[in-house]
Amino acid sequence: MELRNAVVFITGANRGLGLAFAREALERGARKVYAAARDPSAVRLAGVEPIKLDVTRPDEVAAAAAHARDVTVLINNAGIAATGGFLAPGSADSARRHLETNLIGPLLTAQAFAPVLAANGGGALLNVLSIASWINRPLLGVYGMSKSAAWALTNGLRHELREQGTQVLGLHMGFVDTDLTRGIDAPKATPQAIVRLALDGLEAGAEEVLADEATLQVKQGLSASPSIYLQA
Repeated sequence: MELRNAVVFITGANRGLGLAFAREALERGARKVYAAARDPSAVRLAGVEPIKLDVTRPDEVAAAAAHARDVTVLINNAGIAATGGFLAPGSADSARRHLETNLIGPLLTAQAFAPVLAANGGGALLNVLSIASWINRPLLGVYGMSKSAAWALTNGLRHELREQGTQVLGLHMGFVDTDLTRGIDAPKATPQAIVRLALDGLEAGAEEVLADEATLQVKQGLSASPSIYLQA
């Protein structure tokens, strides 16, 4: 999927990874970039079209898809991340908020934009996931749950959208230097580096991008032999 002359729709595009996606898409020659945000006045990047969108609101998602009928690439970037494990006070409410934004949001946008992508030749859908799709610790336990679910969503959408020729790509990475990770003391990649790798993968026809060494190691560990074998 080439970015040159593409029409790109990015959720959560006012800052962090979303803003970096918008900049890089323009640099790669996208014909149009829709920069979606809850508050479109927060989108200050020249050359994009701001659009109001809260991905948890079905009416706003439907309105966005009805307006942006020329989209060929959908990037589901909008997300939230709060610290806390499953036994922390308020974790059930936190889980609901995370699932509404990180799982139901991408599901709603995929449903709304799938016919748009089909009408425009198939195009591509990129879901921003995480190393936390596969590894869970109390620091980001509830967040990790939502990203595991979003990974399953991504894999399922790949099968459902294959017939209409839509490329579905999942982007996994560790900590990135954005507002979401401001309070976390750990090595972080730059948004620009992650986005370049993601869009390189998109243009190469990839289905998955592992954007740093830690994520690659964790993914490889999923296929490691278990230490204990149980026999009937």
